[in-house]
Amino acid sequence: MAAPAPSGAASAAASPSPLMQLPSPFAELVKGPSGLEKVVLRGARNCCAEIYLYGGQVTSWKNDNGEDLLFLSSKAIFKPPKAIRGGIPICFPQFGSHGNLEQHGFARNRFWTIDNNPPPLPLNPAIKAFVDLILKPSEEDLKIWPHSFEFRLRVALGPSGDLSLTSRIRNNNPDGRPFSYTFAYHTYFSVSDISEVRVEGLETMDYLDNLKAKERFTEQGDAIVFESEVDKVYLAAPSKIAIIDHEKKRTFVVTKEGLPDAVVWNPWDKKAKAMQDFGDAEYKSMLCVEPASVERPITLKPGEEWKGRLVLSAVPSSYCSGQLDPLKVLQG
Repeated sequence: MAAPAPSGAASAAASPSPLMQLPSPFAELVKGPSGLEKVVLRGARNCCAEIYLYGGQVTSWKNDNGEDLLFLSSKAIFKPPKAIRGGIPICFPQFGSHGNLEQHGFARNRFWTIDNNPPPLPLNPAIKAFVDLILKPSEEDLKIWPHSFEFRLRVALGPSGDLSLTSRIRNNNPDGRPFSYTFAYHTYFSVSDISEVRVEGLETMDYLDNLKAKERFTEQGDAIVFESEVDKVYLAAPSKIAIIDHEKKRTFVVTKEGLPDAVVWNPWDKKAKAMQDFGDAEYKSMLCVEPASVERPITLKPGEEWKGRLVLSAVPSSYCSGQLDPLKVLQG
């Protein structure tokens, strides 16, 4: 069934918005595949990021060498109502099947608009490349999830190439009703070889295993490595998680605020072959580590606002002969 677009979304999809709407001179609005509009942020040292208005979704984050640090499937479908496979889909107001809505909610397959006048949000003066987007429910959305909300998203490129996403969700229900939701930044990282990747920072954490009917377990071992399909929700995860890519000698540092959980997912070979918008062997070159709030839904009373933030950075790994100093990465 085609995803209904909020009011104003059709015009946003059909014709380019005036470039003057973008608050940063380091942001540009261009057409992507299927005519979908995207904002290109250009940071220092040739770093850049791309954000589609469809889904409010970051699909690219490149370092100063022009290397994309996010995974985007070669079979990604840029045609509504299909969600775009890769980058950073936003799961709201539901993560996964934790509720009665469609998988991962509807924010990732709605048209967002550029937010010309967002409420004040502190911004590091060194950050020049950013864009503010907003999503409000359409009448059709209100039929499937009967709550009035404003979802504001700021995507910014830092001076050192860090990528940050700041979400602000406000309850605008006029009748005094609270609402609850689950949420995730469904971040797809590009890796050299999944079998050569390890995740540190989640040792000894409890997790829900989605491959075992959400049964609860405790993580064993000193790091997470990958030899088969993984779909776990780590509970009360630390604010920093490290993804070490041995082959590229690179470490991704995931920093999260306002999001207690972390989802780790790789579909492996069998599930990869079953997905229409995913290459059969692409599971080898991606890993999802997703700051989230899954176990305990977030509840907002009318007028209340929640803020959640994700910061991604890529640093040279101190990996050498099988050793990494995780304290330097996780605490630095």
